[in-house]
Amino acid sequence: MPSRRQEIALTPEEQQEFLEQGWTLQVASIGPKGFPHLVAMWYVLIDGKIHFTTYAKSQKVLNLRRNPKLAVMLESGKLYHELKGLVIEGTATIIEDTAFTAEVMARVANKYQGLPIPLEASEDRLRAASKRVTIRVEPVDVYSWDHSKLGGRY
Repeated sequence: MPSRRQEIALTPEEQQEFLEQGWTLQVASIGPKGFPHLVAMWYVLIDGKIHFTTYAKSQKVLNLRRNPKLAVMLESGKLYHELKGLVIEGTATIIEDTAFTAEVMARVANKYQGLPIPLEASEDRLRAASKRVTIRVEPVDVYSWDHSKLGGRY
């Protein structure tokens, strides 16, 4: 008999779709005092992996330079039977390539603001990206849940 956790887990295809349609990602790094540092980030998927940009001097980047371990969570639903979520535990790769960061910024603008921004960067966009880095989430472990799969059984 399968465990309840196995019954409600998202399949790899469902995970991909959930990430593609998701909106605000909760990102946890390990702060300087050893406590979780939790922030909400917009993100995009590139080659199936989560990418987001942030200021190079931000606390999350300082944390990830010290310890690249992080966890990210995407969730949806309000009522118990609607709850769906995905957690990725992994390591962060900090990408300090201004042109790539400008591209990720354009992809985020396309996704969240519906702006048809070309991926090739102008001088203005490169200047804006020069103060930022891109974080790529390299998964180590993934777990998920979809309470709608319980069919009303709790």
